[in-house]
Amino acid sequence: MHRNLIATVELFVRLEASLYSSEIWRNVYLTAIPMFHVYGLSLFSMGLLSLGSTIVVMRKFDVEEAVRAIDAFKVTHFPTVPPILTTLIRAKGATGCRLQSLVQVSCRAAPIAPKTIHDFLKAFPHVDFIQGYGLTESAAVGTCGFNTTNCKRHISVGLLAPNMQAKIIDLETGSCLPPGTSGELLLHGSAIMKAETCIVVVTIARISPLYFLCHQDIAYFDGDGYLYILDRLKETIKYKGFQIAPADLEALLIAHPDIVDVAVTAKALQNEEAGEIPVAFVVTRSGSKRSSTDVIEFVAKQVTPYKKVREVVFVSSIPRSPAGKTLRRKLRDTLAASRM
Repeated sequence: MHRNLIATVELFVRLEASLYSSEIWRNVYLTAIPMFHVYGLSLFSMGLLSLGSTIVVMRKFDVEEAVRAIDAFKVTHFPTVPPILTTLIRAKGATGCRLQSLVQVSCRAAPIAPKTIHDFLKAFPHVDFIQGYGLTESAAVGTCGFNTTNCKRHISVGLLAPNMQAKIIDLETGSCLPPGTSGELLLHGSAIMKAETCIVVVTIARISPLYFLCHQDIAYFDGDGYLYILDRLKETIKYKGFQIAPADLEALLIAHPDIVDVAVTAKALQNEEAGEIPVAFVVTRSGSKRSSTDVIEFVAKQVTPYKKVREVVFVSSIPRSPAGKTLRRKLRDTLAASRM
């Protein structure tokens, strides 16, 4: 474990030094992320301290307090998770806050809808928005977003961190896939755990085997080396032999003007031929009169027939972890309880 944490600190220093020419110790960071989560642990408790950056710590996230802290301490960088990003967008609409000192906002720990990114950039056009990707098993190290004047990849989780290697492999054959082709993501690097679980051996050019971490994420690289995470393999819905990514449907649903939050999960059927169907858990705006049929038809107009949402459940909130991950297990438990 100590090896992982030392590698994390080293990678943070190298990454920041390679991406930015400014005096990084002058940056002021606001933290509202739990430090018991690997994201907060690696970023605030180790990485940023090793750079000498100032860290403003919140006991818990409150959007009004966050806005006051950003203005009072001239915060330049704000690492977030998707629910915090959504709350900032709403705060701009409600209060008109400008957050002028912010230079960069990053988002990790859970998938984020392209519409949310678009709305954030529209609300705060002066802020550089990036995403990143990491795992508990990699001590949160994986990729980091990087934008330039001529190259902005807001949807991507960024470029590989220094000393990290990655492969995209075919789900069935295990063969390596070229840029632009999606498959299972494998990671190799000094920050990755040594445990035997979730490890696969890949031989490169018949020279020597390397141990890659397999975390069942579906992804692809573009031609410039930017990584795009599509979904989790174990969360993929299998309907009549087709595979449906919940994130694809969630991205469509969140674009609906009456939907403020959404999560899609699988519902197992007794009909073995169909297998599973996509069920959408939807939070609507106050006063919305939208019906299940309206939501189903909204999606059906934009996808091939097998990808259609088959059921809709209206809820007051989507269960999420402190890091912002959707707790799909709780959603599946809700479906199971409704059948009893």
